[in-house]
Amino acid sequence: MKTLKNLAVRRGGSLSIPCFCDEKYKSNLKYWCKGYYWSFCKIVASTNTSGRTSVTDHPTQNMFTVELNSLQDSDSGYYWCAVEIGGTETPDEKDYLYLTVSEDPAVSVINSRVSGHEEGSVQCCYSLENKEKQRKWCRFKDGSCYSVGRTNTSQNSAVLVLDYGKGSVSVEMRGLQKSDAGWYWFSAGDVGVTVHLNVTERPSSSKTVDKNAETTAEL
Repeated sequence: MKTLKNLAVRRGGSLSIPCFCDEKYKSNLKYWCKGYYWSFCKIVASTNTSGRTSVTDHPTQNMFTVELNSLQDSDSGYYWCAVEIGGTETPDEKDYLYLTVSEDPAVSVINSRVSGHEEGSVQCCYSLENKEKQRKWCRFKDGSCYSVGRTNTSQNSAVLVLDYGKGSVSVEMRGLQKSDAGWYWFSAGDVGVTVHLNVTERPSSSKTVDKNAETTAEL
């Protein structure tokens, strides 16, 4: 089991959290549990439940997602992504994270789900509170990270992360391919926020457009 460790979100906002598990558990029940100690955590939601908190299974991707909505300060705390194994001799698989909900989070985004195609770009924002901390854009799948002020070329796309000041950081991903789709996170120091990127086929009409043109999605 694998998930992120330290996430932040603005009061009243929403957040999507990816939880990755072993392929052999793709048919098992998944659930979301709250509490500092695993032995005493309280199950908040399980597979295919609905409400303010929901858990959606994606068995073909060996993962499930937890959707949190209308978050309040009281929702802050330790949580666990877990897979039910069953039996007293085989404990459930799990991994924990800490969630902070506040009026002025250390890092935040306007939109945690973005969609783009070739030459697309995304823009992230973080609060001035952490402007001196290292800011990074990381891919959850392989843990590759790109720091502010550097241009990096990944296997598929060029990634440019720039600090424009006034609490705004721009993350541009160019030459996107479908394999770039997936979960990312933007962090300031040790606190981050999740971003899901969907990559669609480039419209046929856009083939005649200047290759330097960009499609921008704000987070």
